[in-house]
Amino acid sequence: MTNSIAEIDDAGTIFVIGSNTTSAHPVIGQRMRRAARNGATIIVANPKEIDLVRSASYFIQHKPGSDVALLMGMARYIIENDLHDKEFIAERCENFEAFEESLAPFTPEFVEEITGVSWEEIGQVARIYATNQPASIFYAMGITQHTHGTDNVMATANLAMLTGSVGKPSTGVNPLRGQNNVQGACDLGGLPNVYPGYQKVEDPAMKEKFEKAWGRELSGKNGLTHTEIFDAIHDGTVKALYMVGENPALTEADAKHAQKALDKVDFLVSQEIFLSESAEYADVVFPAASFAEKEGTFTNTERRVQRVRRVIPPRGNSKPDWWIVTQIAQAMGEKGFGYETPDDVMDEINAVTPIYGGITYERVEEIGLQWPCPDADHPGTKYLHKGEFARGKGHFVPLVYKPSAEITDEEYPLILTTDRSLYHFHSTMTRRDYGLEALDSEELVKIHPTDAETLGVESGDWVEVSSRRGTVKARAQVTEICQPGLCSMTFHFFESPTNEITNPALDPIAKIPETKVAAVRVKKVS
Repeated sequence: MTNSIAEIDDAGTIFVIGSNTTSAHPVIGQRMRRAARNGATIIVANPKEIDLVRSASYFIQHKPGSDVALLMGMARYIIENDLHDKEFIAERCENFEAFEESLAPFTPEFVEEITGVSWEEIGQVARIYATNQPASIFYAMGITQHTHGTDNVMATANLAMLTGSVGKPSTGVNPLRGQNNVQGACDLGGLPNVYPGYQKVEDPAMKEKFEKAWGRELSGKNGLTHTEIFDAIHDGTVKALYMVGENPALTEADAKHAQKALDKVDFLVSQEIFLSESAEYADVVFPAASFAEKEGTFTNTERRVQRVRRVIPPRGNSKPDWWIVTQIAQAMGEKGFGYETPDDVMDEINAVTPIYGGITYERVEEIGLQWPCPDADHPGTKYLHKGEFARGKGHFVPLVYKPSAEITDEEYPLILTTDRSLYHFHSTMTRRDYGLEALDSEELVKIHPTDAETLGVESGDWVEVSSRRGTVKARAQVTEICQPGLCSMTFHFFESPTNEITNPALDPIAKIPETKVAAVRVKKVS
């Protein structure tokens, strides 16, 4: 997030797109609801009528995959009605003229056709976003999990810069991360193209820095992304795989492809707190300690580094992740892994990661610190890009509309999108809790009454949902939260493995699969 969670309280406008916030991020969702009660205007843009709509002033129910058309349409309306922040653009941005020219194809007629939303509605929300300041954008995987996900994100950044809604309190572009320490994993090198602190692998100076710090010769080439690893197993390039807290057998798009890779790879290690569906493929399973059984830090979605403290002793033979990795390295003869406590790991983080330079255990004992925090005297950073963007000038990106990789046809007449349940956390982890399982124990295919009537389906009926990749079975739930032509499923239930039918087509830049749009057919079965 460019800004902080607490800043939601003072926002004039909260624009939520591609996020079922109250289900996937309920604490932030409740904060948004409180802001609405205190006078903030909430705009929700989502193909489904999510629960947050009850607190929203405006609801845009656009077609799946039409985000770029919607956001560029809003930008066009803002410029044509002289609502853009000319001073901010002139002082802090570049490439505005090229961006403005790229809006020409996004005529009212074109945008209405692509999004299924009237130009009048789009104009209403564009005007509110531009004028009811401060205005903030929040998005999640409903924006990123597309073959044009990078364009979607760029479109949100364009809109924020266009209205001067970035680099100020209660504004910004705020992605909501999918799990509790995803941000920390990315910050500290869990990406294939950067060292800790987003220092580029292909930068010779960074390579030299980390070779000196780690006493090892390093490759100057980027590694493989998550999805590319499974392709590399199939083509024989990758021979061994070490999974830490990952369950691709259920979470990977076109999950059968991942399952076959897990079965094929020569050597598979899983480090997990439970024996997950993916761990069952492993040659070796290391039992890892949960958050309540270990010491360390998590970095949350607002860049806040917070202390994690051991509440109970590790169950059984489980051990902290850092300890397991250290022991393996030492057994392999690696002398650089001399960590004896989590404090030793944090000391190295401070030394090699500038944005974490001043974040020590002592300083995050109470409420945590937000990076960048370069030294021990720095107070942390509440919001990013104050006065100047990290790259200098904010760069407007011209965009074109690109359709999703799959569209409906006679054989597959519906679009499937995926979502999350309020009661479950990611794949099947929380299904081991009897209380949560009692609240939500099976997959439901949500489908609009018009489509259900055509198919002869009623709530509670068993249906098969088929795509070009396979078929899964689940019960139907007839509901108007889905627009006609759209159905929706979660991915928490191994009995109905939704991701076996989702589309693995990738965004060419981010290499993220198009999980949010897949062409399917639904059939009632006994």
